[in-house]
Amino acid sequence: MTGRRELAAATLLGAAGAAVIVGFAGRTWATVAEHAGGLEAMNQRLSGRSLSGVIAALGWAGLAGIAALLATRGWARVAVGVLLAAFGVIVAIASPAAVRHAHVIAAAGEKSNLARLGGEVAVHVSAWWILSLAGGVLLAAAGLLTIVRGRRWPGMSARYDRPGAAPPAGDDPASLWKALDRGDDPT
Repeated sequence: MTGRRELAAATLLGAAGAAVIVGFAGRTWATVAEHAGGLEAMNQRLSGRSLSGVIAALGWAGLAGIAALLATRGWARVAVGVLLAAFGVIVAIASPAAVRHAHVIAAAGEKSNLARLGGEVAVHVSAWWILSLAGGVLLAAAGLLTIVRGRRWPGMSARYDRPGAAPPAGDDPASLWKALDRGDDPT
């Protein structure tokens, strides 16, 4: 596999993983039905964001990391790969932890006083968290591929850089002023 294909594969894996994480964090991951005293059942729908805010945040950070993956090269790209792998692992760990029974009850209790009254509480967990976990695995895989092979991948093209855009020879302020006097832009 060539460097460009590996870069494209890592980019697609990471982008798909991060998009899945962000997209499914807004879905209803758990529903809590509460029966307190003689009151009717009250259902609360808890999304992935309300159960764990870190999951969606890491999904967005993963999307930004994919952009950085394309813009960097060398050791900087490997550092981005380490971050992507860490984001993916954290999401893969946080997704099942967010739907634990005790955590769901605690999150529902923060939103409603009925859970604190001691009535019957039924928790139903949907399967959306599994897709978030899968997105974390994809993001981690993209990060690992970048760590292992990223230094060999090509960087962004320099074709649009201004020819002769080298900085002036001296770093002192006088040489910068002389460059301006010659008509050179030192920036």
